[in-house]
Amino acid sequence: MKFLADEGVDRQVVERLRHSGHNVWYVAEMSPGISDDVVLDLANKEGALLLTADKDFGELVHLQRRISSGVLLLRLGGISPDSKAERVMIAVGEHGDELLQAFTVVTAGAVRIRRRKT
Repeated sequence: MKFLADEGVDRQVVERLRHSGHNVWYVAEMSPGISDDVVLDLANKEGALLLTADKDFGELVHLQRRISSGVLLLRLGGISPDSKAERVMIAVGEHGDELLQAFTVVTAGAVRIRRRKT
């Protein structure tokens, strides 16, 4: 699976996904400081699932109706980066392709998938 990780995503999450064979672009390694609009455009261009901890992407996708290949919003405050990486791996493993074309919120106790209306 292809991912674009926003710069606010912990490096441990990125490394864990890469170690599991996923293709992950990481904004922190590419172009730190680029706007959310540019990040979303890049994810769409590459057909990558966007990993972010930034709630602003909800507005871009839902209110502004910006097309998205899929967003995985990580609401995992208060747990270690390694635990965050484990939680992301569980969500990806259990839900896989369901995450594409959806806005998904991952918390410590749940995965909520909201399919885009066509």
